Amino acid sequence: MLTESAKAIVAKADEKMQDAINFLEEDLKTYRVGKANPSIFNNVTVDYYGTPTPIPQVASVTTPDAKTLAIQPWERSMIGKIAKAILDANLGFTPSNNGEIIRCVVPALTEERRRELIKKAKATGENTKVIIRNARRDAVDQLKKAQKASEITEDVQKEGEDEVQKVTDKNVKAVDTIIAAKEKDILTV
Repeated sequence: MLTESAKAIVAKADEKMQDAINFLEEDLKTYRVGKANPSIFNNVTVDYYGTPTPIPQVASVTTPDAKTLAIQPWERSMIGKIAKAILDANLGFTPSNNGEIIRCVVPALTEERRRELIKKAKATGENTKVIIRNARRDAVDQLKKAQKASEITEDVQKEGEDEVQKVTDKNVKAVDTIIAAKEKDILTV
């Protein structure tokens, strides 16, 4: 039976792993995969009165249809800056504006670009797994230290390590599932 301190170590490791998975999911949302997705602009910053600010914080980003993104700045003076930021971000589309709204038509992905995106997604997934394994290693080290300091018994330490491994396996499997789903999304024409 795990003690409270061992449970806390396992829970903290699981929390670190979940944070890594949440970051992975957010990062994958910024990939342009042929469908209009407002979160593409989350990492694109524009100079807003001297401060680099993400586009969604200075404008309303909507998807009027599956292949179009519409950006309506809250201040008309921002139109030129936003259009330039989109071009500079090299997202693969050219913004056009009518003086009030910037429109970006999302072109279909080339086969080469799809392969690049899949490779990038897999690399991001591997980095997430490294973070998960580091959290496992840290938790195992904490359990060993607690056992050496006689805070927990050797049996509790071994049981804690088994529990940390189960949590690690579960989270690595979740990463694999997320990456496989993203790969399928990228390959869908």
